[in-house]
Amino acid sequence: MADKRLLTIQDISCVGQCSLTVALPIISACGVECGILPSSVLSNHTAGYSGWTFFDLTDEMPNILAQWKKENVKFDAFYTGYVSKAQIPHILRIMEEAANEGALRIVDPVMGDGGKLYPGFDDDFPQEMCKLCKGADVIMPNITEAALMLGEEYRTEYDQAYIEDMLKRLYALGVKNVLLTGVSFEEGKLGVAYYDGNETKYYFTERIPVSMHGTGDCYASSFAGALMRGHDILDAASIAADFVAETIRQTMGDESHWWGVKFEKALPYLISRM
Repeated sequence: MADKRLLTIQDISCVGQCSLTVALPIISACGVECGILPSSVLSNHTAGYSGWTFFDLTDEMPNILAQWKKENVKFDAFYTGYVSKAQIPHILRIMEEAANEGALRIVDPVMGDGGKLYPGFDDDFPQEMCKLCKGADVIMPNITEAALMLGEEYRTEYDQAYIEDMLKRLYALGVKNVLLTGVSFEEGKLGVAYYDGNETKYYFTERIPVSMHGTGDCYASSFAGALMRGHDILDAASIAADFVAETIRQTMGDESHWWGVKFEKALPYLISRM
């Protein structure tokens, strides 16, 4: 059987363990060929640093697609992360014109956390993101992003009925599977809720009481890699959750390492789960 090739579309922060600097090594460690399409280039990520440089690559996207079409370059899966509103039409076209038959679409609708949009996103961005999510095989929002796309108030306290209603409404956006991250019903446990249109399933791991940058990118990247290796959605979700917990454990105790998690030290664990 031919090896699978995945294309990930998101920004690249030259320093700071997030986005493409995380996605490329993690997906490669899963044993999956990983092509990249940077949506923008930043000197460093935007959390904790005093400033950053930013170069937008929207205008280059159609040129890259045109060259890929000349070379007959195609992909078996697409995984999107941090992108801009203007890039969504280009990405949808790439997913149509550079896809092998049956190519998967995995969308991490990166736009916010803690109940708020990230800086730089307009209030209409969540509805634009819904256009990218429509038709996706898997979307994996956190609870903030889910609330934003559904146009409802973000909650920090909720019950199982709230989560399952949210899953059904996200599914109704026209997606095939919903994976809601950052779900917790009890202290000390953190996990994901998965809905395939028929039933809801959960997976929880230990909630480690720290907050570290880049864990969402580590989660989405390891999920995409595991899915491409043939794991089903819930199994891939559990592998990703356990991997992220391991990256945090590898980083705890080093207070000087504030910009991300030491995911590199957890890669042997991830490989063992493949």
